[in-house]
Amino acid sequence: MMARSEGGVVVITGASSGVGRACAEAFAARGWHVVLAARRAEELNEVARRCRRHGKSRALPVPTDVTDAAAVDRLAQEAVAAFGRIDVWLNNAAVAAFGALDEIPADVCRQVVDTNVNGYVYGARAALTAMRRQGSGTLINVSSVVGASPVPYNAPYALTKAAVRSLGISLRQELWLEGHRDVHVCTVLPATMDTPFFQGAANYSGRKVIPMAPVYTPERAVRAILRLTRAPRREVYVGPAAAVLARCTKLFPALTEKVLAYQMNRSHLSRTEPAADTAGNVPHALPGGAVHGGWHGARRTAGRRLATAAAAAGVAYAAAWASRGRQPLCGRTRAVGRRG
Repeated sequence: MMARSEGGVVVITGASSGVGRACAEAFAARGWHVVLAARRAEELNEVARRCRRHGKSRALPVPTDVTDAAAVDRLAQEAVAAFGRIDVWLNNAAVAAFGALDEIPADVCRQVVDTNVNGYVYGARAALTAMRRQGSGTLINVSSVVGASPVPYNAPYALTKAAVRSLGISLRQELWLEGHRDVHVCTVLPATMDTPFFQGAANYSGRKVIPMAPVYTPERAVRAILRLTRAPRREVYVGPAAAVLARCTKLFPALTEKVLAYQMNRSHLSRTEPAADTAGNVPHALPGGAVHGGWHGARRTAGRRLATAAAAAGVAYAAAWASRGRQPLCGRTRAVGRRG
C-alpha cells in the first residue's frame, strides 16, 4: 500500500522557511493536515495561517527544537492526538557552518551535527514508532547532493548529510527484516536550492557565502517530495546537476574531488566580498521566514542547462582518458583561506 496522495497527515520539521515551508503549503493545498515544527513559534503560526486558507486542511504548529529528543517525541504524540495517525514525516530541519574545519568553533560543529544528525534520528524514531503501530507510512529524510559528493569549507554539513543518507539505508534494512512492507523510508538529495539557507548559515571563512550554480527553485524539491508520498522510492535527486554530480563522484572520485574543490573555492565563497564571523542560526533561530532566498533560481534555466551539460562533458572527458589508461588532466586546486 502506498502513502495517501491526499487527505493524509504530514509532520514537517524545519517548516518555518525554505523547502519545509513550501512543502507545508503544497500539502495543505492538496487537503493534507499539516503538523508544523520549527524553533520559532511566530513563523510557525504564520505558516499555519497560510495553510488553513486552503479550507480542507487543518494546521497544527508545534514549536520544536529537533535536538531535544523529548520534544520530538511530544511532536509525534501531539500529531497522533490531533489526527489519529502520521502518514508522512518529513525530516527537513538543517543548519550549516562554512569555513575550514579548524576555524569553525568546536561547539558550532557539534550543534550542526546535533541538528542535522540527531534531529533526524529523533524524528525517525518518533515517526517509525507510530508507523509501525499503524502498519503504514512514509519517512522522508532530506539529505543533500553533498552527502554523495562532499565539498570543502562545509565539512560539518557534508558529513551530516552523508550520515542522513546512511540512516535511510539502515532503516530500510531494518524495516525489511521486520516485514514492514508498507512502511517506507525515502532520502531526498537536492542540488543548490533558492532558499534563505545560505543567509542563515554560520560562516567562519572570512568570505561571503554565495550559492553554487546551478540554483534550483524550492518548488522543484516540493514536487519530488509529493511524488514520494504517492510512489515511495529509496533515493531521489532534485535537479539534473545533482544526479550528474553523484554519477561523476561514483565513476571518477579523484577527478570530481578536485573539480568540486576548485568550484567551491571559486564560486561558493566570494572572492571579492569579505564576511565577518557569525554563528548564524546554528545556536538559535533567527527572525524571519520565507520560502525563497532571492538567488533567482527560477530565472537561471539557461545557466542550469549549461552547468549540467558541462558536468556531463566532464564525465565524457574523464571517461575518454580513463579508457586510454591515463589520468584525466585537471586544474590545480587553490585553497584560499581567511582574509586578514
